[in-house]
Amino acid sequence: MTNAHMPLTSEEVAGRPSSPSDVTAGLMRGTELAAEVVAKAADRAQAFQQRTGVQPCLATVLVGDDPASATYVKMKQNRSKKAGIGSVSVVLPAETTTDELVAQLEKLSDDPAVHGILLQHPVPGHIDERAAFEAIDPGKDVDGVTMHAFAAMAFDEPGFRSCTPGGIIRLLEAYDVPLAGAHAVVIGRSPILGKPVGMLLLASNATVTYTHSKTRDLADIVRTADIVVAAVGRANFVKGSWLKPGAVVIDAGYNEGNVGDVDFEEARQVASLITPVPGGVGPMTIALLLEQTVDAAERQNETVQQAEADLT
Repeated sequence: MTNAHMPLTSEEVAGRPSSPSDVTAGLMRGTELAAEVVAKAADRAQAFQQRTGVQPCLATVLVGDDPASATYVKMKQNRSKKAGIGSVSVVLPAETTTDELVAQLEKLSDDPAVHGILLQHPVPGHIDERAAFEAIDPGKDVDGVTMHAFAAMAFDEPGFRSCTPGGIIRLLEAYDVPLAGAHAVVIGRSPILGKPVGMLLLASNATVTYTHSKTRDLADIVRTADIVVAAVGRANFVKGSWLKPGAVVIDAGYNEGNVGDVDFEEARQVASLITPVPGGVGPMTIALLLEQTVDAAERQNETVQQAEADLT
């Protein structure tokens, strides 16, 4: 699927908006699109291995024993395996220091057998997370968490995208949501979600307003948005009454009980399109991670080949 609407069920088609007073949002499902992205990445991984004899490899680094983080890492490793991407797992104790974590990430960065590195976040509170992220070689930052990746997104230059923001843009494109000239309101300003998704929307010629916990009259600002990206980390935070009729709503939150940042039932009565939780943004995050791991393997191989050619 490329720049085409995902197929809707008959119930969803019947519920698409006919007027602002009679709106039931269609669902922007990420599951099907993510499956297509992963399938293409798997084909490329297989072709790369056949061509070079090397399997693309993703290294995952987990600090501590948080059950949710461990589950996420295991899921990413399983998805990697199914896509023909090798996986290296590094599990460090919760008492790991910043210096020890940085040393481990630098070691992986220097390992030619590793093409992509994922540091599962958040890390324990005593660790300087930014210092850890910056220890990742930008060429292996397939999760798009370094300052180099953010700069690439901000300046619309080649580089790895933060996976969730990149997945959001792909989802909007797949559903033919017009971005040029649209007013997008981002609720949240984290360096790996809120800030980069705003940069990517800006690069697509949207007009972007960042909002956050200290924003005054937040509901009034959200009500002006054609596109709302909720990434605040608070369950059911965005209410249906906050939305402009026909707005497109991207719920990038995931809270306890499989609940997003948007009050789904309320919002669905006002929006034209909305991502469900789960099954919306989440699958796209992993899909982009795997796709960018294959990208990294190909780029690193090209660099090695060029270096060898320069020596001859």
